[in-house]
Amino acid sequence: MNVSSSFKENIKLMHSNLVIDKSYDIVERIFKIGGKDTVLYYINGFIKDDIMEEILKSFISISVDTMNSYKTIEEFTTHQVPHVSVEKQSDLEKVIDALLTGQTIFYVDGYKYFIVLDLRTYPGHDSSEPEKEKTLRGSREAFIEKLVFDSALLRRRIRDPRLIFEMHSIGTISKTDVCVAYIDGVADEKIHKMIVDSLQKVDINALTVGDQTLIDVMCRRNWFNPFPKVRYTERPDVAAAHIVEGKFAIIVDNSPNVLILPTGIFDFLQDANDYYFPLFTGNYLRLIRNLIILATVFVTPLYLLFINGNISAPAYLDFLKPKDSYFVPMSIQFIILEFAVDALKLASLNTPNALGSSLSLIGGLIIGEYTIDSGWFTSQSILYMAIVALGGFSQTSVEMNYAFKFMRMLLIILSALFGFYGFIGGLVIMFIILVSTKTIAGDHYFYPLYPLNLKALKNVLFRARTSNKVQ
Repeated sequence: MNVSSSFKENIKLMHSNLVIDKSYDIVERIFKIGGKDTVLYYINGFIKDDIMEEILKSFISISVDTMNSYKTIEEFTTHQVPHVSVEKQSDLEKVIDALLTGQTIFYVDGYKYFIVLDLRTYPGHDSSEPEKEKTLRGSREAFIEKLVFDSALLRRRIRDPRLIFEMHSIGTISKTDVCVAYIDGVADEKIHKMIVDSLQKVDINALTVGDQTLIDVMCRRNWFNPFPKVRYTERPDVAAAHIVEGKFAIIVDNSPNVLILPTGIFDFLQDANDYYFPLFTGNYLRLIRNLIILATVFVTPLYLLFINGNISAPAYLDFLKPKDSYFVPMSIQFIILEFAVDALKLASLNTPNALGSSLSLIGGLIIGEYTIDSGWFTSQSILYMAIVALGGFSQTSVEMNYAFKFMRMLLIILSALFGFYGFIGGLVIMFIILVSTKTIAGDHYFYPLYPLNLKALKNVLFRARTSNKVQ
């Protein structure tokens, strides 16, 4: 629907499409500019008051003769609108969408266009160090819930004219801004087309929980496959590094997480700390972290096989076996403790900071001690589960950490039921899941291990020296 050239008719159109009289935050102000009726619309809380006041002062100072000399909207905006972001718009739907995203709209009687000014300022906190992806060195900045600010953090790190930020609107109700960032000529055009097509096909009312709702709609993944196909990051340097490598970053407004895709399993095994230290130290940190991740998957199933006599070990390792008798089977102890660890995590997540240390003491000391004394658990089961729980924090991706957890629980159950052959069967199931999983782009999730590419595998397992060659 196009706007009218009549002042009163345009006000009626705005009132018929907006609940101006019912919602306090949609502000309508009518005044005159050079003798002509003018109406101004904006969302209370989204506008920069000081800039708006300066613009209104300049409008009020316009004389009638000066205003009558401007025959077109272009002449008026060129001479009398002192702002960098000015747009004329005749489509009423686009005008309303611009208003609801926080932009300022005004109409001057006699013209056939609305004028759109970008005076937005969004509420929210400033950038601070990420809570999950901390580094010993490097940037302390993190993405926040403001899309424009997040894209500026990436532009600051990638000063390449080929860097593109492509904007989309998702949701018929929320109309959430979603930005796809990539480097033209470096990123795969087929993947770009696939991402754009999937975004255009998203048919939902609203991104109720932001980025995760978008991914659930885009991926259509198998519910029985826990391995994530998208990496989340709060660090601008991590997102910038992936973009330079040819990947895509999806920024969702109102979310502090940026989505990196397409990603395979080895993309989750890298960390920013690897690159903020010398080559030898960075490789050491990567090796230790990956070994810890492997240990969290296999330590409890292997210990279960060891104490059940399914695998043999040297006599000097007999001290690892429980000395006291226990009433609950060790496999059941491990399964219960798996759930208990998650219960403590959920409890600590919803515990006020002032009580967080108290909860840790209660959960770690009092409950742990009394469960051993009462015969529910052995000290060995609590020890190895504590090692597993602490080791899981070495993986920055929460989704991948839970995928490893589910694989560990599978190995525990199969090892308890079928012994050593159950453990081998669990490994086979894990391998089949990993090999059969595809990335969003349709590539193998286990690449470059399957299909095997030794050079690429070496680069993801070990940090290589940075090349000085000019591209």
